[in-house]
Amino acid sequence: MVAGDQSVEVVVGNAHGLHARPAARLVGLVNGFEAVVTLTDLDTGKGPVDAGSLSMVATLNAQQGHRLRVGASGAQAAEVLAAVEELAADNFGDAVVVAASRPGGSGLDVAIGPAVLADAAVDLSGYVAGDNEVPRLDEAVGVAGDELDALRDAGGEHGGIFEAHLAMLDDRKLLEEVRATIAGGTSAPVAWKQTYDTLAATFEALDDPYQQERAQDVRSVRDRVLQHLAAPASAGAPAAEGGPAEPAPSGRAGPSVDGAAAPAQLDTPGILVVGELDAATAATLDATQVAGIAVRAAGTTGHGVIVARSRGIPLVAGIGDVAVRAGAVVAFDARSGVFDTAPDEDRVRATIADRLGERERAIADAPAPATTRDGRTIDVLVNVGVVQDAVDVRGADGSGLVRTEVLFGNRRTAPTVDEQVEAFLAIARALGNKPITIRTWDIGGDKPLPFLPQEHEPNPFLGERGLRVFRRRPELLRDQLAAIRRTAAETPVHVMFPMVTTADEVDWALHELGPRDNLEVGIMVEVPAAALRVATLAKELDFVSIGTNDLTQYTTAADRTNAAVAPLADGLDPAVLQLIDQVVRNAGVRVAVCGDLASDPQAAVLLAALGVTELSAVGPQVPLVKARLRQADLSQVDTAAALAARDAAQVRALL
Repeated sequence: MVAGDQSVEVVVGNAHGLHARPAARLVGLVNGFEAVVTLTDLDTGKGPVDAGSLSMVATLNAQQGHRLRVGASGAQAAEVLAAVEELAADNFGDAVVVAASRPGGSGLDVAIGPAVLADAAVDLSGYVAGDNEVPRLDEAVGVAGDELDALRDAGGEHGGIFEAHLAMLDDRKLLEEVRATIAGGTSAPVAWKQTYDTLAATFEALDDPYQQERAQDVRSVRDRVLQHLAAPASAGAPAAEGGPAEPAPSGRAGPSVDGAAAPAQLDTPGILVVGELDAATAATLDATQVAGIAVRAAGTTGHGVIVARSRGIPLVAGIGDVAVRAGAVVAFDARSGVFDTAPDEDRVRATIADRLGERERAIADAPAPATTRDGRTIDVLVNVGVVQDAVDVRGADGSGLVRTEVLFGNRRTAPTVDEQVEAFLAIARALGNKPITIRTWDIGGDKPLPFLPQEHEPNPFLGERGLRVFRRRPELLRDQLAAIRRTAAETPVHVMFPMVTTADEVDWALHELGPRDNLEVGIMVEVPAAALRVATLAKELDFVSIGTNDLTQYTTAADRTNAAVAPLADGLDPAVLQLIDQVVRNAGVRVAVCGDLASDPQAAVLLAALGVTELSAVGPQVPLVKARLRQADLSQVDTAAALAARDAAQVRALL
């Protein structure tokens, strides 16, 4: 494909590259002009590809920081290039979001009910091919498009997911391929399935785990159309011999044929069991009919999981290939990760009642200190990404982590010193002027900063992240430190530097900070090297704060965003706990934890027993963490057994 008569160059700023949603926005834009538009990835040499085809754009696999040459020819070539430049400057319409895991934060984390199997397949056994395959396909695609239009319009914050599904549905390259296959004598369902299976496999072969999980979206679009092709009323399609198939029994999503999952229909309240959860299913389930969702796959970054949790539907992921009988009562406890195919129903229902009461009592008691039965008081603080986090939280003793890269992450230009001071003071006021811990810009890996583009790195999690970025480019950090010093003159402030590995980095950060009047200073302990030599790093510090998310993935060599290895990245792995113990014993200063482990009430007790004195949790978990600590006698916690445990599962059993 030729690259076009005119061209511009743009940079991809999106955290996961030009994935399905931003790609859909680009495709929708260019298809509105009288022009032929192409994309070439200058960093990989791939392309040019048709910018009007979602499958071509998304599987180009342009990553964050990649330079794209946008070529155009035709009557509106100049206009479309200007529009693409504007879209790219707006991060292709993608807000920068860093998601925090909120275990149990949006509702209950335990559920029971009859199993509804939704990993069954669309029944195409009654489909009889005829001489009208293309019209039948067009009708099915049209109906599916109407459904996705409605989902997009009602989707709120998740509307972009269904916009991407629409772009996949209407992809002209894919439709041309399907029609060509039909012209060769293949039936519409088989042609459609083959084409979309190939596209899903292409996504799964990409390097980025987030992009790999977009194969779920492809299969969702595939199955939506197959379901309409399988319907007897589809454009005069003949019914199967002997008449239409009987409706699926209650508690069953449909018979298993051809490997294409049928959409789930819950006639009675139950637990939906799925191989993977697509966004359309998660968005359209009747929450009054869903006791919970059990996902066989271990990934937690799929769109369906994100949507379900945002709706407050109890969910457990990673149940694997356990055999489940349709209609049989099953239960799960996401807090422990247990999925039970033969539960003690009375016990589970008692647990649900206990959890409801626990939450209500915890919220009522949230303002009280978290003093354990053996007399130790643990400060429980809140992680803040936006000011509203500080407004909404109940009972926090301050903020143990202000994520500045999230606070200002939706901006295209760097915030001024005054703007940063205003935001920091707003957080402090919302927390009653209790101490706030401001983490300096933490970018890199899966966290981009639009106004500080970074070069592409083959392994960004092991590249320039956090403080490392600013050794070569200190100006933005200096402005932030000025804002932090000004804020500290008005309210209690701690500052901490992320991704520190060496004593030289600590010395450099302290030099850049300058006078420490009214400031406590600390670092994040996120890499094993920092944990092992914490005594050296902390000599001139007031505290250290352990980031268990990164410490876990670096210790276990398991990318926490990769579904294939996600089970390995467990913060309760004894190796991680041993490093935390090493930090507590040798830091010589106050030790906090601000990673996800601090949001788990059971883990919080173990952390406190190990000697951690501050825990910073996501807002909804703060009351529950405080309540659990008040119930605990830390002197009775067998920390030695936890440190010597075989694996994380054994640690959980001890807790």
